[in-house]
Formats: sequence, structure tokens, C-alpha cells
Amino acid sequence: MNATGESPAIAVEGLAKRYGDLMAVKGIGFEVRRGEVFGFLGPNGAGKTTTIGMLCTLVRPSGGAAYVAGHDIVGERDEVRRNIGLVFQDPTLDAYLTAEQNLRFHGELYGLPREAMNERIAQVLRMVDLADRKDDKVETFSGGMKRRLEIARGLLHSPRVLFLDEPTVGLDPQTRAAIWSYLSRLRDTEDITIFLTTHYMEEAEYCDRIAIIDHGEIVVLDTPGALKASVGKDRVQIATGDDEAAITALRDRFGVEAGVHEGAVTFAVPSGEEFVPRLFAELGVPIRSVHVARPSLDDVFMNYTGTTIRDAEAGSADMARRMMRR
Repeated sequence: MNATGESPAIAVEGLAKRYGDLMAVKGIGFEVRRGEVFGFLGPNGAGKTTTIGMLCTLVRPSGGAAYVAGHDIVGERDEVRRNIGLVFQDPTLDAYLTAEQNLRFHGELYGLPREAMNERIAQVLRMVDLADRKDDKVETFSGGMKRRLEIARGLLHSPRVLFLDEPTVGLDPQTRAAIWSYLSRLRDTEDITIFLTTHYMEEAEYCDRIAIIDHGEIVVLDTPGALKASVGKDRVQIATGDDEAAITALRDRFGVEAGVHEGAVTFAVPSGEEFVPRLFAELGVPIRSVHVARPSLDDVFMNYTGTTIRDAEAGSADMARRMMRR
């Protein structure tokens, strides 16, 4: 129970998952409030998909406990599954079936009453603006349309919690924005909690609260606004002729710690725009360009993990390639 006496939609206590010598998820704990849009933000390989797999009863935990819609994910798997919708990261639609046939098959699996199914199918198709394509085969759909249909399928049986694993991965920015427009509408039309994983910073801004996860651990959890306010400094990136010399000069002359991130010398200072003139006058290293930005979620990630999410993903990809060569 929370302070208002209301049970959380999701409650997690010391949840862990081990694969051999690898601890993919390291005893995490958090709660998701009913009606909340809750985001797991982190690079690929951080433990996001493993966590969502455990919460959806697809992966058995190695330790800890979790409850979804009030049901134990280990001891009450069937009840959990009846109360959740799940949109996987990879497409799972039957491309040779029509949109309506895909939904009808899903409804039959969940035991939707025949008399209510037609009305519910029409309702969710309208919700994602696909009512006029209900008789078209999915193989004729664009990537964004397929994603919208998968969201409609996840909503068909009126779940209490909708899980979205990287819901807009591989889509262009305009289509991603459209998907989020549909998801935002759910607040007005469905009594539902949304739990999503993402590595898109701009996508995490739509969430009520965000948990940043890295190397299987939650490093910080709060609202997007509070997380950005916690950084309290502007992000400055400079392109120089000698990055190592610039990093040394920043430390020795200004007492500022910097590093190379995304191909530029990057550091954080209060009032970045006021700092830039001093930088040109006193750094002693030629500066080719400079960029100043207010705190973003990428800055939050770097502040709490020591790297940007893009650099973290690049490191994970390099490690995966090294493991494959062994």
C-alpha cells in the first residue's frame, strides 16, 4: 500500500536474474503507481528486457519477488498474464492475416466473449487509427502501422498493466511521435498503467517517472523534471585540435573534470554560456567549435553513470563482439 492506501500496479522487491556467471539484474526494487506511465531508461544490455521478461512471467527470477496487479509473478503466473498486455521489442504479428484476424486470434486466446469481441476489436482499431485498414493484410502495413496494431492487440483484453519493450525502436522520429500520441490517449480512454523500456532520451520525457538502469542496477528514480534539476549544471561540448591537452587544461586551470564523449570534450559547469568566453581566453588550446545545452536526461545519465547512453551502448556492442570472437 502507498501513502493513499492504494495498492501499486507493480511492486518489486530485490528482483534478480542470473545467467551463469552474469548477473543481468542485481536485486532491484521499485513501485509503479496505478495509472502511471513509468519508464525504464538505459542502454542495450542494461537489464531492461530481462526485467520486463520477469514481470511478464516469461523469465523466472533468480531471487527476490514482484507483484503485478496484486499477483505474484512466480506463484500466480496465470493471474498475472490475464491482467497484462505486452508489446514485444521484435514484431510478433502474423503478416499473412488481416489486422482484424490478428486481433480476433488474440481475443480467442484470452477467452474474450464472442458477443463482446467485435465491439472491442472495433474500439481498439479506432484508438490507433487503423479502423479503415481492418481487412488489409499486415504484410501491407508500414512499420509504424504494425507497431500501432501491436499496441491495439495488447489492449484488446482490457489489461490493467500494459508492458511496452522498446515500443518505437527502428521507427523514424515522426512515427515515434505519432505512437506516443496514441499512447497518451490511453490516459483518457483506458484505466491502465503503462510500463515501458527505452533507450531514447526524448521518449523518456513522456513518462511520469523514470528509473535509470545500468549494468543491472537502478542508479536513480524520479520524475524527468526532478532528475534534470538534480544535475544543476549546463553541458558543454568542445571540438579541439588536442583533446587530451584540453582535458588537462580544464582540470588544471578551471578545476573542471572533462572526458571525451560522442567525439567531443564534454564537461558540466554552472551557467555554461557565461563560462564560454573564459574558455576561449584561458584554455590555451585551439577550439574549433563549442556547444552549450541545458541539463537533459542524457546529462542525468552521464551524471549518475559516468558515460552517455550512446557511449554505453557502443561499449556494450564492442563487448558483445569480443565475446563472439572467443
